[in-house]
Amino acid sequence: MPLPNRVRPDGMLFADPARGILFGNRGGRFHDPLTRALPHRIQASRQWICCVLSFKGRRHQVWGRGYTDLFFCDEVTAFAAGHRPCMECRRRDALAYRDALVQGLGLARTPRFPDIDRILDGERRSDREKRTHRLPAAELPDGAMLLSEQGDAFLALRGDTALLWSPSGYAGRRARPSGIVTVLTPPATLAALAHGYRPLWHPSAEALEPSAARGG
Repeated sequence: MPLPNRVRPDGMLFADPARGILFGNRGGRFHDPLTRALPHRIQASRQWICCVLSFKGRRHQVWGRGYTDLFFCDEVTAFAAGHRPCMECRRRDALAYRDALVQGLGLARTPRFPDIDRILDGERRSDREKRTHRLPAAELPDGAMLLSEQGDAFLALRGDTALLWSPSGYAGRRARPSGIVTVLTPPATLAALAHGYRPLWHPSAEALEPSAARGG
């Protein structure tokens, strides 16, 4: 039986057999290792990171007495929830993300990662509730995650399309929306995406490309 440690684009935790391509945590343990039930808390600290699934052969019991292990469909999902690349296991990506964020936000100085965590914390949630942002679709970069107009689906922007999110990957293509849309991805991360950071996509995203559908 899967644990409720999969992360939706809105940051909520749920149980699903699909593990995804990335792993992460929220700065420590906030689950109960005895019941391993869906926790009431949403974090242990402001340090929300996304990591590789395997690093230096390290192993520990998932949802044991260590930190609360989380799993993401891909980095686009992790970004939407409010996470950033881990500085230890994904150092190159973390530094590239920070460089793009500095450029995108026009910062005079390069911030420390705890400072970035503080920025993201203010943009991703209001208390326990997911903070969304109403923005023009035409100004959004690839990798931005939206809530559908009906509020019943998550959509990731990629090229001229919006990909329909599911726990096991992207399940279909829609036309890229126009007008003002509801965005899940925090503005600081949108700035990084707009200034050159390339997130890790689930392989299903490439499989939905029109050229892939034609077999070449």
